[in-house]
Amino acid sequence: MAKILLAEDDQSMLGFIKLALQKAGHDVQAEENGADALKHIEGGENFDLLLTDIVMPGIDGIELSQKATDLQPGLKVMFITGFSAVAVGRGEIDPEKEKILAKPFHLNDLVEQVETLLAA
Repeated sequence: MAKILLAEDDQSMLGFIKLALQKAGHDVQAEENGADALKHIEGGENFDLLLTDIVMPGIDGIELSQKATDLQPGLKVMFITGFSAVAVGRGEIDPEKEKILAKPFHLNDLVEQVETLLAA
């Protein structure tokens, strides 16, 4: 079981992802924005994985991942987004270090990708 911090501004998607990961046995802290997610890291909570959408109001997923990994080095990061090619093309995401899962995706694929990343 891993402790996962999930940041996703789409409430429906947030609920589906949280439920799928919980059913897979993970402890999931879910937040609707990057600022609220970051508060957990700033407060000293340790997570095994940050799973975040890239495009969110306020603190986006890229800024969230940068701040979170500065505070918790070794934190694994996975982005879920419909804009992966844009982010990689602009050099904001290093596909060697950070996993990207493009929307739309099947929840089984998400859980499998999370398991693979956590095992690495």
